[in-house]
Amino acid sequence: MAVLKQFLKADKKCRRKFIYNFGIKGMVGFSKYQKRKKNGQLFPAFHFISVTNDCNLKCQGCWVTKGKKAECLDIKYVDKIIEAGNRKGSYFFGILGGEPLMYKPLLEVFKKHQKSYFQLFTNGTLLTDSVADELRKSANVTPLISFEGDENVADIRRGGSDIYKKTIKSIETCVKNKLITGVAVSVCKSNIDMALSDEFVNMLVDKGVIYLWYYIYRPSGENQQYDLALSQEEINRLRRFMVEGRTKYDIILVDSYWDGKGEPFCPAAEGLSHHINPSGYIEPCPVLQFAVDNIKSSSVEEIYEKSTFLDSFRKEINVKTKGCIIMEDPEWLYNFMARHKVINTSNREDFLEQLKNSPSICSHGSCERIPEKNRIYRFVKNKAFFGLGSYG
Repeated sequence: MAVLKQFLKADKKCRRKFIYNFGIKGMVGFSKYQKRKKNGQLFPAFHFISVTNDCNLKCQGCWVTKGKKAECLDIKYVDKIIEAGNRKGSYFFGILGGEPLMYKPLLEVFKKHQKSYFQLFTNGTLLTDSVADELRKSANVTPLISFEGDENVADIRRGGSDIYKKTIKSIETCVKNKLITGVAVSVCKSNIDMALSDEFVNMLVDKGVIYLWYYIYRPSGENQQYDLALSQEEINRLRRFMVEGRTKYDIILVDSYWDGKGEPFCPAAEGLSHHINPSGYIEPCPVLQFAVDNIKSSSVEEIYEKSTFLDSFRKEINVKTKGCIIMEDPEWLYNFMARHKVINTSNREDFLEQLKNSPSICSHGSCERIPEKNRIYRFVKNKAFFGLGSYG
């Protein structure tokens, strides 16, 4: 298999950290999460950490708003989150922004926490040879590079210039530096034909990409662009493409919306993952920018143990839908937030009113039930958190 050959081409230390920190520790950590959940205890299997809300691009539908000035999470609080996770057997962390490579202490975080494994969500424009070399030396990081369209679409989607060429260059830079490299696509109307094509997937295989992560476009932020949202049939098309693709492409296809039987679920509603923003607030997920609890006020473990807000969110959302509540019923979500007197953490003063007046659109919850055909994917989805925690 080409994907195995490509994995064996990666740096030896990177392979070892991936297998042990991500693979073995990940399965053990997921098992501990399942036991906690069974006993009615909340602590996520892993966290997404937005280390900054600063960014060098301005993408359609992005939920991140900088505000008057960029925010960065002090490294001592990043350490606090990681160390709390480690105490609970959680060693996997998604690092988000904004653009996380604009966070100055980022490489220091990776070097310091060698027992953990990190997925770096990046637009790739700042992923230089020197940065890739540092990631290779740390060996506990997999870059996940956003790929939002071809030469005609990418600049529009990302709000920049020559983004397609820069994305290709960043992929080549990571592979050349022997990193375990992934690509992510936020599938929307303007890129679905590209994203779900043999040519696109095989191009990534030829470039040496090891995994391809598909997630569904969620209109949010200052430039919502609801016209880009997928219809129910397009979501079905995405799901069918992935299920079939897992039986024929030499690349790992990741999704985070359906279990092995094709049943939809919400990672945040399951308590599988939560998001911590650059101000230290714990949000259900990055798109749902409202919170009650802040890690600066107490230990991370104590917050999860005592948070009535997060407990209510899990219980009520799971009754309401297995899909995405912000897409399916934003008005209900508005009323839920009002009841819990949450803090608006979006940096957008009109966020709550915007949510109240947003239209309902299709999410993965309305997709037809299509079980996995590939038994390896079925096994991994049942036994580990792989593919079960998208922020998208």
